[in-house]
Amino acid sequence: MRLYSNLIVISNISAFMNAPPPAIVVENLSKTFADLKAVDNVSFSVPRGETVGLLGGNGAGKTTTISMILGLVIPTAGTITVLGHSMATSSHLARRRMNFESPYVDMPKRLTVRENLTVYARLYSVPKPRHRIGQLAADLELTDLLDREFGTLSAGQKTRAGLAKAFINQPDVLLLDEPTASLDPDTADWVRSYIESYLAQHNASILLASHNMAEVERLCSHVLMMVQGRIVDSGRPKDLISHYGRENLEEVFLDIARGQATVAPVMQ
Repeated sequence: MRLYSNLIVISNISAFMNAPPPAIVVENLSKTFADLKAVDNVSFSVPRGETVGLLGGNGAGKTTTISMILGLVIPTAGTITVLGHSMATSSHLARRRMNFESPYVDMPKRLTVRENLTVYARLYSVPKPRHRIGQLAADLELTDLLDREFGTLSAGQKTRAGLAKAFINQPDVLLLDEPTASLDPDTADWVRSYIESYLAQHNASILLASHNMAEVERLCSHVLMMVQGRIVDSGRPKDLISHYGRENLEEVFLDIARGQATVAPVMQ
């Protein structure tokens, strides 16, 4: 029995040593704008093949954190590694394997959807861009919209076009900010299923910022709770719900955001 137990330990150690490094590693990250500390000594990781939710109220620091991971904002302190590449010294190697989507960031309005997607396909050196655009248009029900100017689309149509842009290069790392905003419940459910299918097929990793707690519970293996630039708690959704004695993640979120909960130490 002792020999069998030792074999289990050796097997577990071997599996740990052979496990791929996290897709995203953030260590002691901070960002100060004048007198405002938008992000304050934040550390976390996103494992390969998993979706991690970044949750917090408006002004909590989510967008600034995502912007630093993308390399759009230079950190005041701390380090960011994406797919093994330092975003301070070799971000170009990581960016080709990353993508981002937010319905609050428009594509050029006078270009058609097809023209917009073609530009991004070329930026990412996507092979056979016409085929890839057609494939995404079919998947995301954009075929009839490809030759419409982006600025003429409804909010929901723009969201679907933005998702096509986000998946154009078949990224290994996705940063998504409210990916189903402005979508009707049926289409939003379909998009979540598409994201789940993509993850399963490509072993991709996602950092998801969302105010839709049902979406977070469905998609995320782990969540990070941010308040005033700091991560105040983290864990699996079901563990946080149990820890705070609530019925669902939305109740946990509201308690933390409103300062009505006794915030537990961060769970590693």
